[in-house]
Amino acid sequence: MEKAFGAVAVLRGVDLSVRQGEIHALLGENGAGKSTLMRILLGAESADRCRMKLAGEPYAPAAPGAAQRAGVVMVPQERTLCPHMTVLENVVLGLEPARAGFVRRGAARAIAERALGLVTGVGRRIPLDVRAGSLSVADQQLVEIARALAQGGAAADASSQHGPSAKVLVLDEPTASLGQDDAARLFTRVHALKAAGLAVVLVTHFLGDVRAHADRYTVLRDGKVQGEGDPKVTPAEQIVREMLGRELEAARDEPRQAPRAGERREESVVLDVEALGGLERPRSATFVLRRGEVLGIAGLVGSGRTELLRMIAGLDARGKGTVRVRAERGVGLLSEDRGGEGLMLARSIAENVTLSRRGTFVSRPGALLADGARWIAELSIKASGPAQAAGELSGGNQQKVQLARLLREDYDVLLIDEPTRGIDIASKAQVLALVRELAQRGKGIVLVSSQLDELVSTCDRIAVLRRGELGAARPASEWTEETLLLEASS
Repeated sequence: MEKAFGAVAVLRGVDLSVRQGEIHALLGENGAGKSTLMRILLGAESADRCRMKLAGEPYAPAAPGAAQRAGVVMVPQERTLCPHMTVLENVVLGLEPARAGFVRRGAARAIAERALGLVTGVGRRIPLDVRAGSLSVADQQLVEIARALAQGGAAADASSQHGPSAKVLVLDEPTASLGQDDAARLFTRVHALKAAGLAVVLVTHFLGDVRAHADRYTVLRDGKVQGEGDPKVTPAEQIVREMLGRELEAARDEPRQAPRAGERREESVVLDVEALGGLERPRSATFVLRRGEVLGIAGLVGSGRTELLRMIAGLDARGKGTVRVRAERGVGLLSEDRGGEGLMLARSIAENVTLSRRGTFVSRPGALLADGARWIAELSIKASGPAQAAGELSGGNQQKVQLARLLREDYDVLLIDEPTRGIDIASKAQVLALVRELAQRGKGIVLVSSQLDELVSTCDRIAVLRRGELGAARPASEWTEETLLLEASS
C-alpha cells in the first residue's frame, strides 16, 4: 500500500495481514502512518496504490458506509456516544429498523441486545433504557464496541447466536482512559470476540497490553513496516527500538545542573498538587513545583496530561484533590490548541499580547502598538510590526506571541502544553531555550510535551502519567526517551 499527500509520502510499500480470530497490534509513534492506513482500510481515504482482500475477496471500499456493510468497523479513541440518548438509541443510531416511517422498537431492542450481548457476555447486562452519559467510562467503551458491531452486520442478523457478523474490528487506543481493572475486563470481552472469529486490529501505544493480549504485532515508522512478530516472545526493548529507529541508550550518568539557590527550601515551592483527579481523567496526580524548576509531564496521548494542566489553571472542573498556589503572581497557561484557544488569529500581535489585561490600551491604541512592539523585540518575533495579524505568522512566531502574553502578566507559575507542536526545528530550539531562560529567572514551569527528547533535554525532573496515575518525579538525568516510553506504555 502506498499513499502520499502532495510531495509527502505517508505510506511506502506497507504490507499488513490480519488473520481471522486474532488480535493484531499496530504500533508506531505519532506520524508513523497508522491513522492513514486505518482510514484507507475503513474507506475514509483512498490509497495511491493498493491491493486489499477481505475474507479472500477483493476489497476496495469507496466510503465508510461501504466498509461497514462489508463488515469492517472501528471504535475511535475519543468516545462518540450521544450522552443524552439511551444506550438503545446509541447502539442502533443510523440503523433503526422502520416501517412506514416509524421505528420498530421491538426489532431495535433485538439488535441492541444482541450487539451488547456480544461485548458483555453472560451474566452481565448494561440497561438499554439508561442514558449513555450516566454509564461508567468502561461501560461506555463497551457500548461503543456494540454499536460498531451492529454497524458491521449484527443488525442484519439479529436472531443469530453464533457470534458477530462483522469481520474486522479496529480498536484505537481502547484503554487510554481506563484503569487497569477496567482494561482487563475490556480485554476479556475482546478475547471472546476473537474466539468467535473476529479479526481485531489493536492500535495502541501500551506495550503492556500488546504483550499480554496480541497474537502478532506490526510496527510502522516513517510510513514503512519496521518490525513484526509475536509480542509475547519479542523483548519490549526490541519493539521500542523498531518504533524509534535507534538502539536503546543507557541512562545518562552525568549530573544535571546544581540545584538553584533556595531550591532545597520548603519556601521555594510555588505549586503543590495533591491527589488531583478530574471528572474522567487523570485519576490522581501529586507533585510539587519549585521556583526556578522545569517539571516535565510525560505520557501517552489520552493519558490526561492536558486535562491536568487545565484543572490546575481552573479551566476544567476537579473531581477530587487540592491545588495550592504559593506564588503571589499566580498561574498562566499556554494552551496546546494555539489556533483555537491560545490566539485570536485574525487580530493583531499587539492585541493578542495584551488580551489578558488591556487597561488603558482600549482608549490609547498607540500605547497598545508600542507594547506589542516591545514584546516583538524582546522575543525576536519575526513580524512586519505589532499591527500584523497573528494568523499571518509562522507557527513558531505564533507560539512566541502566546508566551509574550504570559510573560507580560509576569506569572510565577507557567503551565506550558506542547509548546513545539507544529513548528520548525529552529523555532523549537528557540522556544525551548526561552523555557530554560524563564526557569533561570525564577519561574516555576510545568512542561507537557509528546517529544520525549525535549523533556529529557529541557526539564530538571520528569514524572510519567500512565493510565491516569502520575508517578513520582525523578531527575531528568535518570531518564532517556526509551525509558520514558517504556514507563508510559507499560
